Amino acid sequence: MNRQTYWRKQLKRIAILLAVWFVAGYVMSIFLAEPLNRIHLGGVPFGFWMAQQGAIYVFIGLILTYAVSAGRLDERAGVAEGADGADTANGADTATGKAETASQQNAGRASTS
Repeated sequence: MNRQTYWRKQLKRIAILLAVWFVAGYVMSIFLAEPLNRIHLGGVPFGFWMAQQGAIYVFIGLILTYAVSAGRLDERAGVAEGADGADTANGADTATGKAETASQQNAGRASTS
């Protein structure tokens, strides 16, 4: 998968999730609160429940959805974390489970100079 296709899919996903966030966070919780209050959920008006609890559940769901779907796209594109067996950001080799601290890396560099 080329870079342009990857980012087009990633931005499309982000746009969809932001639209869901807007509907749950603003439209249902603020703009439609009064009409939704005619519906009761466990004895509580739904508009109130959505503003106080429901939006939080939606946000958590959006985070999980994004994490899982972005991870799958990363794997398909070959850019997943640890895809090459080494995590060069922190000096860890995920294939062997060995890791060097920053001071060990710097000491190694200094001794080779």
